[in-house]
Amino acid sequence: MFKHLLSAAVALTLGAGAVAAADRGPITNLPLPRYVSMKAAEGNVRRGPSLSHRIDWVYKRRDMPLQITAEHGHWRRVRDRDGAGGWVHYSLLSGVRTVIVEQDMLALRQRPTQDSPVSARLELGVIARLGECGVTWCELTASGYKGWAPKTTLWGVAPDEIRD
Repeated sequence: MFKHLLSAAVALTLGAGAVAAADRGPITNLPLPRYVSMKAAEGNVRRGPSLSHRIDWVYKRRDMPLQITAEHGHWRRVRDRDGAGGWVHYSLLSGVRTVIVEQDMLALRQRPTQDSPVSARLELGVIARLGECGVTWCELTASGYKGWAPKTTLWGVAPDEIRD
């Protein structure tokens, strides 16, 4: 009981700073969770953060967006859009931001408005390069096409994320 009360008192004393520190990776000091992409065309996903851990599966899609949820040395625990994940060596990851289209035949619009002309349509599962994001729209580049799509139709960007 005393230990529980002491923990609560420490948390209250430390305030918001303690929460902010917990939301950062211990290795990189970057926010957790955060999105990255696969730099390599192929990457082993391991059960734990070392070469001695078993390989559970292999990601085989360059530029696939992943979410980093933890850090340990040179290893990053990631999860994909299906919630599957494991530990990947940091050298296989890139800070280049990409997203996966979550709606079939998604209209890529010339401006971030619903009535703007359509410049292209993207199939479900297409990986696009992420550009600027406002509150509800993100700019994408895919297969030579550039345009805007609603943020809710994409995986790889946080709902509250704003990008310039």
